[in-house]
Amino acid sequence: MLTGYSAAVVRSTLPAVGAAIEDITELFYGKLFAARPELLRDLFNRGNQAAGTQRQALAGSIAAFATYLVEHPDDRPDVMLRRIAHKHASLGVRADQYPVVHQHLFEAIAEVLGDAVTPEVAAAWDEVYWLMANALTAIESQLYAEQGVVDADVWRPWEVVDRTEETPAVASFLLRPADGGPAPAFRAGQYVSVQVQLPDGARQVRQYSLIGAPSATTRAIAVKKVTGASGDPDGEVSHHLHAHVRQGDLLHLSPPYGDLVLAPGDAPLLLASAGIGCTPMLAMLEELASAGHPGPVTVVHADRSPGSHALRAHHEALAAKLPAGTAHFWYEDPDSGHHTGHVDLSGVPLAPGTRAYLCGPLPFMRAVRGQLLGKGVAAADVHYEVFGPDLWLARR
Repeated sequence: MLTGYSAAVVRSTLPAVGAAIEDITELFYGKLFAARPELLRDLFNRGNQAAGTQRQALAGSIAAFATYLVEHPDDRPDVMLRRIAHKHASLGVRADQYPVVHQHLFEAIAEVLGDAVTPEVAAAWDEVYWLMANALTAIESQLYAEQGVVDADVWRPWEVVDRTEETPAVASFLLRPADGGPAPAFRAGQYVSVQVQLPDGARQVRQYSLIGAPSATTRAIAVKKVTGASGDPDGEVSHHLHAHVRQGDLLHLSPPYGDLVLAPGDAPLLLASAGIGCTPMLAMLEELASAGHPGPVTVVHADRSPGSHALRAHHEALAAKLPAGTAHFWYEDPDSGHHTGHVDLSGVPLAPGTRAYLCGPLPFMRAVRGQLLGKGVAAADVHYEVFGPDLWLARR
């Protein structure tokens, strides 16, 4: 992995780079989009760029990767790398884009750190970058090959077969391949990228979890209408889908990707979600119910009210189908007839050896993870999915 000399240089300069990493990534994205504006228009999420969350996620991943390399010189953080690679594959990221990123990232490093970037420092961090980039490229190449994708061209037209208003803010879309071919297989918990062309010509992309049991010809997603501040592009794809996409329209979808999938076996499970984070959990529950999972399955969900809980009846019904399934719902609405306030697992029994799967806003997942660790669940058995840039690494 990282050579001994480079490891020493990275270790000594990591505090300085870490302290400046968000300034570096902010300058990097400015340089990248000035040189390649089509990347912001057609690849990167403009809402995340406006909010700064993509910058924070990149900073966190670089710092975490470099720290791991110097602390574990003979190893690499494959779990982190695979999570990033799945997201890249769903976007169609190409190997020839990594040198472009390298150019503008290292220009930003040199500009922010100035004379501190000696040839030795530049060479050591260059080694870090290419170790990460080459590992991601290899994983992404494997993911593309598994889906039969050529040259990272992931987009395929799908027809909207049906649309259902699940709540005032959530619509579900039933889709089938427009070319008449079979729908690709997926594992419960995975997502697809959806690409839409917006009125300004941009082709923006967002990820949505697949819901429901797989069939030969159709797939389904549920989309929450995200409302940002006035003029904020956050939510522009979800608003477009809600306002303009109806039965008979076409959408462009990637193959399914994502690493939040159930491990084999009959271990006790906890599936915890908040808001629209219930969608991957619904697919997992479909799979568990279909297989007749015999072990305990504890379903936990938090929402504003029963009326805003998308697919609530389906959520309850799937938990009830399991031989040892129990559901616990928390709502902000004090008249909901369920638990009120934040999720509190103190009164929820968990069997030894429980594996936990979490999806929802980062504060929710951090709180639930802390409670699970306090109840004796092993850290390695807590898995999560983030809708949007993965800020977990940046804020742990």
